[in-house]
Amino acid sequence: MATVTRVTKITHHSAINPSSIFTSCFRNSLVLVCYLVLLLSSTISPSFGLSGVGEEDENRGRDLYPEILRDEAVARLHQLGGVSDGDGYLERTFMSPAAVRAGNLIREWMEDAGLRTWVDSLGNVHGRVEGRNASAEALLMGSHLDTVVDAGKFDGSLGIISVLAALKVLNINGKLGELSRPVEVIAFSDEEGVRFQSTFLGSAAVAGILPVSALKITDKSDVTIQDALKKNSIEITEENLSQLKYDPKSVWGYVEIHIEQGPVLEWVGFPVAVVKGIAGQTRLKVTMRGSQGHAGTVPMSMRHDPMAAAAEAIVLLESLCKHPQDFLSFDDHCKSFSMESLSTSLVCTVGEISTWPSASNVIPGQVTFTVDLRTIDDMGREAVVYEFSNRMYQICDKRSVSCTIDRKHDADAVICDSELSSKLKSATYIGLKRMTGAAIQDEVPVLMSGAGHDAMALSHLTKVGMLFVRCRGGISHSPEEHVLDDDVWASGLAILAFIETQM
Repeated sequence: MATVTRVTKITHHSAINPSSIFTSCFRNSLVLVCYLVLLLSSTISPSFGLSGVGEEDENRGRDLYPEILRDEAVARLHQLGGVSDGDGYLERTFMSPAAVRAGNLIREWMEDAGLRTWVDSLGNVHGRVEGRNASAEALLMGSHLDTVVDAGKFDGSLGIISVLAALKVLNINGKLGELSRPVEVIAFSDEEGVRFQSTFLGSAAVAGILPVSALKITDKSDVTIQDALKKNSIEITEENLSQLKYDPKSVWGYVEIHIEQGPVLEWVGFPVAVVKGIAGQTRLKVTMRGSQGHAGTVPMSMRHDPMAAAAEAIVLLESLCKHPQDFLSFDDHCKSFSMESLSTSLVCTVGEISTWPSASNVIPGQVTFTVDLRTIDDMGREAVVYEFSNRMYQICDKRSVSCTIDRKHDADAVICDSELSSKLKSATYIGLKRMTGAAIQDEVPVLMSGAGHDAMALSHLTKVGMLFVRCRGGISHSPEEHVLDDDVWASGLAILAFIETQM
């Protein structure tokens, strides 16, 4: 189990400089300890002191490339953030006009970095350099170009732009052709799943796990995925969908850089973290039906109220997910592992609830709500779903209402490859050492991801690794989403150092 040392509160973090890159940053509190224990999978020391740090040596500037890895990368993030279908807010969904424009812009930047480019039949934008051995297994890198509605500028985009900046540095220095294996950057067309309510469309196609039936999924305007592609002069059929799948023998691994979308890195004062794994996820749709009636004439003792049943079930879910050990039992073989992993990673959310007919003076006849359940332990996740379902049916029986549970989505947890993670951690040390001019005395944080990423789909194809980058306040999926310019720089230096291991 993770241990957390007390840290001292700061109200904000400033741009990285040699004397303050790793400041202690939060007052000791039980809330902090619980939250860090929930998210961290390794011991993190929050002191992050640097020894022997002096004035920045001007000679080091040639190794830092701030004009590309920071200034140009940040400018491109803002430029891409201005490509939107929304008026006054950022929105890019699968194959929308803004998504197509964004793809074209990213393709230009890929070519600027010296990459050969193309767009595949699901709208993914590819840029590739063959290196010294075109037949070697390729390193895939990238993230998604689509966004949620009213999005921030860094989710997905940072993982594309930082990698392209690092490759541009190599290209300028004449080293791009010295890579020992091909490196391919992919800007995936759809990860968020906003338009068609189906996540990982782009990366699932590359991994070979997108079913042919997905092409017939419709949006709110009854436009199918196939129609949306055809409208943009991309022809795809059920027959050639399989051609998008990469041969696993041709791929060495996949690496993704992404904003953390959480507050831990800001709390511990570190700009970059290695991701140990991505939580598995189950989404449920629960529907409860009772007796609709007049709010003033039906006695309380005679009601069959699905709203009251839903309220009781939601509070039960909260208790179950806060204290799974009070509800679940495991045999001796798996008890220790499952209870520990559940206690440190289980989160449950009811994000939507609706009633019918939804009037203040009517006892609802029907209530529907969603459940989003995530944990790194797949066996524990199934146990929680089973326990919640059984107890919810008991609530419904007691209140004389009917209940149905539909499983809308399931994704197994993904554990990042230890070799890739080790290389990424070493590269982070190298990058930050270059940036500060001093050896880093503290451990690079190792975090679990509660959010889904394209790496989940790519794990069906190859080994995966991830880096997280600090974001202000842990805010994401919001226009308030923000990454410091120097943190963009830090991520670029880290990924440059990683790519240099492939020379």
